[in-house]
Amino acid sequence: MDMGDTRSTLHGMRALAHPLRMRILSLVTDRAMSAAEVARELGDSQPNISYHLRKLADADLVEIVEEVPIRGGIAKRYRHIPPAVAAPREPGDSEHLLATALAAGLGARTGRRRSDAPAGAETATDAELWVDPQVWRDMVAHARELGLRLRDAAQPPMTPGTVRVSTTIAMFEMDSC
Repeated sequence: MDMGDTRSTLHGMRALAHPLRMRILSLVTDRAMSAAEVARELGDSQPNISYHLRKLADADLVEIVEEVPIRGGIAKRYRHIPPAVAAPREPGDSEHLLATALAAGLGARTGRRRSDAPAGAETATDAELWVDPQVWRDMVAHARELGLRLRDAAQPPMTPGTVRVSTTIAMFEMDSC
């Protein structure tokens, strides 16, 4: 997605407003998967996942990186490579759509939370605070670094020796009133 193009950015944010697309995007971040592979991982139908992958592709959020012949057909493998820069702030409801999609995804994943997770294996923070501007810039940089480190450490779904985790990071400066 061309982050400098407002129309393209808004189209991409609207594409992310569907919670299933957020889950799909998480799975195909930095690794290629076909619609059938994504469907198996998410417990959904392959035609439904194909539809949502096409919507993500139309919004330039995923790219087809491979086409593999399978039983007389062609399986497309999709991948998402997140931009290295923060998304620009757009007028209108795009920020609300993204926040709604993030919240829906978090809610759905919370329902699949391990009840027997070891102590200290999770953390949650929800806060509205006033902090020094330099502290804020430092914390945003740390959160961005954390997100990149997690993304870089991600393995294909169900890789032996891995654990399935949920991460949602949303940090933004608020109006002062």
